[in-house]
Amino acid sequence: MQAIPTSADQAPASVSQLFSYPFRIFFLSMTVLTLVAIPVWVLEVTGVLQLPLAMPALFWHQHEMLFGFLSAAIAGFLLTAVCVWTQTERTHGLPLALLWGVWLAGRLLLALGGNLPDWIVQGVNLAFLPLVMIDAGWRVWHARQKRQAMIMVVLGLLWLMQIGFVTRLDMSFSYGALIMALALISIIGGRITPAFTAGWLRQRGGNAEAVKMIPGLDMAALFSMILLMASLVTGWKTLAAVIAVVAAALMLVRLYNWKGWLARSEPLLWILHLSILWVPVALLLLAGSLVADWPSNAWSHAAGAGAVGCLILGVIARVSLGHTGRPLNLPKGMVLAFVAIQLAAVIRVLTALSIIPWHPGIGTSTLLWMIAYGLFLVRYAGVLARPRADGREG
Repeated sequence: MQAIPTSADQAPASVSQLFSYPFRIFFLSMTVLTLVAIPVWVLEVTGVLQLPLAMPALFWHQHEMLFGFLSAAIAGFLLTAVCVWTQTERTHGLPLALLWGVWLAGRLLLALGGNLPDWIVQGVNLAFLPLVMIDAGWRVWHARQKRQAMIMVVLGLLWLMQIGFVTRLDMSFSYGALIMALALISIIGGRITPAFTAGWLRQRGGNAEAVKMIPGLDMAALFSMILLMASLVTGWKTLAAVIAVVAAALMLVRLYNWKGWLARSEPLLWILHLSILWVPVALLLLAGSLVADWPSNAWSHAAGAGAVGCLILGVIARVSLGHTGRPLNLPKGMVLAFVAIQLAAVIRVLTALSIIPWHPGIGTSTLLWMIAYGLFLVRYAGVLARPRADGREG
């Protein structure tokens, strides 16, 4: 169902509105970042462009997708959701602008600060996630919401992976960070996907009771990923491969319990289910890379382009509508965006596996990614920069 224009869509857009709620500025900024950073990386590795990067091009690309793009998505979602969970006042105005400024400074320093001392570039980039955790953490603490504690734990582990990555430029830390990204998907995706699916089915008289959430299974999947991260970073390859297969199996059982096929007619739901399906795919490819020498960039792109990139697009498309007081009706072209992002991930993984030649594979997957996030930018920039449709603050 396509979105119907409202009076709010005719209101003037403003920069101040972007800083009225965390999701607005961070969702817009991470979209712009990925639309710039990915083609810049392609131009860098093909020798067309040479920027004064603060780290080698491949590491810069990995860092910006993990700790630039992903961290902005985390900030936008978490700092919005935690206000709802804890019934506390949102971060907005000057404090939000300052937080965003730290994130932006990190991007600029990494892209242009090749001649600056490492401690400046590293210090600014390492400051962002702790600030997000402090903002969210004190709300959770005062509300005594123990349920949110594991999110804080995983964010802390993600930050530890960032410390190791920027200070040592060691690929094992980027792999550990990817696993922590999958752990966040396990937690947050494991909450919203079955809940939204059951709610949608209930509204339409469907079998909402068929959607099952099993807390013990959820915790087992999460802890398996934490153990997997520790095994990868410490170099226990065989153990890591076994844990990866176990974690993949647990995720597949969870997905089965969520009955995604019952919501196949709703794009805002099938995008979530399909995106999370990339998690077990990535984990199985990881196991193959550890014990059978499958290309490591196959699993990393299944995790990054597939699970992370696809799920983020699905989540921000929904959150941006719901938290601006608009009906959950996708703007025109967003179904195409969802299809494009899934195809981008498929082609990128097949390219990593040498099933598709490198140059056409990279080019096609990059183009599809640009189409997907470009459509989000075109259709949602006005939504993010205009007042709520229901007249409420934020």
